[in-house]
Amino acid sequence: MRTAIALAATIALAGGGLAATATTASAAPPAAPGTSLIDAAHRALTQHPTAARTSPKDAYQVYSSKTDAAGRGVVRYTRTYSGLRVYGGDLVVRTDAKGGYTGSSVGLTAPLALSTTPSTTAAQARRTATAAFTGTVTSTGSPKLFVDARRGTGVLSWETVVSGRRPDGQTPSRLHVISDARTGKVTGSYDEIESIAGTGNSLYAGQVPIETTLSESTYTLTDPVRGNGYTCDMGNRTSGTCTTFADADNVWGTGATGDRASAAVDAHFGAATTFDYFKNVHGRNGIFGNGAGVPSRVHYGSAYVNAFWDGSQMTYGDGSGNARPLVALDVAGHEMSHGVTANVVPGGLTYSGESGGLNEATSDIFGSMVEFYADSTADAGDYDIGEKININGNGTPLRYMYNPTLDGSSHGCWSTTTKNIDVHYSSGVANHFFFDLAEGSGVTPYGTSPLCGSAEPVTGIGRDKAAAIWFRALDAYFVSSTTYAAARGYTLSAAADLYGFCSTEYKAVRAAWTAVNVAGDDICSTGNDFTLTLSSSTAAVDPGTSATLTASTALINGEAEAITFAAGATPAGVTVSFEPATITAGESTTVTVSVDAGAGRSTAPVTITATAASITRSAALTVSVNSGPGCSGTNGTDVAIPDNTTVQSTIGLTDCATAPSTASTVEVHIVHTYIGDLVVSLIAPDGTAYVLHNRAGGSADNINQTYTLNLAGEAPNGTWTLRVQDAASADTGYLDSWTLSL
Repeated sequence: MRTAIALAATIALAGGGLAATATTASAAPPAAPGTSLIDAAHRALTQHPTAARTSPKDAYQVYSSKTDAAGRGVVRYTRTYSGLRVYGGDLVVRTDAKGGYTGSSVGLTAPLALSTTPSTTAAQARRTATAAFTGTVTSTGSPKLFVDARRGTGVLSWETVVSGRRPDGQTPSRLHVISDARTGKVTGSYDEIESIAGTGNSLYAGQVPIETTLSESTYTLTDPVRGNGYTCDMGNRTSGTCTTFADADNVWGTGATGDRASAAVDAHFGAATTFDYFKNVHGRNGIFGNGAGVPSRVHYGSAYVNAFWDGSQMTYGDGSGNARPLVALDVAGHEMSHGVTANVVPGGLTYSGESGGLNEATSDIFGSMVEFYADSTADAGDYDIGEKININGNGTPLRYMYNPTLDGSSHGCWSTTTKNIDVHYSSGVANHFFFDLAEGSGVTPYGTSPLCGSAEPVTGIGRDKAAAIWFRALDAYFVSSTTYAAARGYTLSAAADLYGFCSTEYKAVRAAWTAVNVAGDDICSTGNDFTLTLSSSTAAVDPGTSATLTASTALINGEAEAITFAAGATPAGVTVSFEPATITAGESTTVTVSVDAGAGRSTAPVTITATAASITRSAALTVSVNSGPGCSGTNGTDVAIPDNTTVQSTIGLTDCATAPSTASTVEVHIVHTYIGDLVVSLIAPDGTAYVLHNRAGGSADNINQTYTLNLAGEAPNGTWTLRVQDAASADTGYLDSWTLSL
């Protein structure tokens, strides 16, 4: 995976508008088709700022833009917050052939709002990252502050890149270690080097045509047709010069491992086939999208049982005894598809949790499709991953797309635990979905695909259509933090784009996701119908102010009817209005959430209904009333918590004119090595104690939690105290900060 990204333009939200400034491109995402598409996306962000989960401190940079054959535009943006990179803050804006806004994809659940002042130092982050590396460290880079928004909310964090070699002594590693800048705790990591391990069999592709370059009387394995991608010999070393293969008669290898050029033929053919597949099938100009070829390094290391993609090139080991090179076609397609993902989505699909599983599944899907595309009798297409490299030593493949559970580790059905397992195994859900979509469930020529729970059988639509839908979803909808639930919606939208809403293909996507236990409330209609979408599912409003969002409709079937909007029950002091209150299907209305000056802090769902003559649609909006002026405060002074001692920290409120609510909150950050020792209480100005934490959590580290309290009846002004008691020996810590919001 890559974190470096090229910026074509910077867009900053300011004063309710957008300002665009040019910057220098430093890498090679797809070239912009022209300023008109950028302008259209610019207008869309201006008109729909809540769709981007925008905060006043955000700025946006154009990462890539493209227009498809139907004239539909896709513009991808990266985001910064107070000048810091936001990991997981990327977004997509889509437009129709006339430049009109048709939708967006965003990973944030709400606008960012956080302090950018760290509580830990860069030196601490560097030590933590180095300690987290398994293997031999050769260097540790300087930690960089950024906002980690992988889970939809922002956390100030350090990112430190540790370079070295894994425990095998040969596999290179560039491990990105993420640590919380408040607590110092490691919260995640990923390696830039994407690898696949195995034992290999022999050479796999048989006799194949390859493109080479003639210079004077010598041919080299350099492909002039595909961006001068070349294949070179590492000489069974892990570093040093990689020598491009050369030959006098343009006949390469013998089909046996004794000729070093034989493995090079497979690697060269794999790079060419993968390039051709993405270009000829999906219209993408190679792995990087700019026509550049891929270098392939073979004969890497000694008896190295691995192959990997490092963000710019492929590398293959020779396997056990240097006799089984790992140059199988689906291995090449899998690894180079990681390069496609990392170049389409800024930084790639985050390599952890469900997005990491989708990342791996994307490579499995396209690795298999490359194998089918080659149409080789020596290595026929199938839905087994790595079957030629004999990773288990018994002839079984690395993964089975038709029934992922056969490998003993992968999930074939989604569950709430899928996000917690290794990404190579959480990928099974998407692999299973894709197989069902392409080939159908039950008995197939490639294996028997089981159903999850009581799902209905799935009729496949063919692998070409299935791959087209997956690529469209990746290219136009996926963002870095995409989950399985989001992937269901994105692939349905992709199917509608390509084959029509409620088409056979659309219905097959629905059925295939349901078959792997990824549910949704999407529908198909026969009469007059429309969809209802809110630009934000949340609205947080200060007392005495208002906030707006957009309710958009789209005609999905039949004729456009008049639609009238209304709001359900609202919290005390909150009103919701619409302008205009009645529209025609396909139009939008502005939703205004207004809060009385004396309203207390609260959070509650409000149902937005849109009623037409034929049907009524609804959407849920969570409305939060913030604390009134002078009704919140923070104490960030560190207070040591010795053993068997009670300490306290205070916040004084003097200008709060609103009574505390039933939904007051206390946000607490305590650094401690055994939170089971601690009793934490809030003391009101009148001396009433509210226990927040009572020796729970055992040996877990640190408290970083927001507690909701019913403080109705308390006087707002006066001294509020956070009291922390350490009730045991051996472990100590300190109160880092706390915030009270009445």
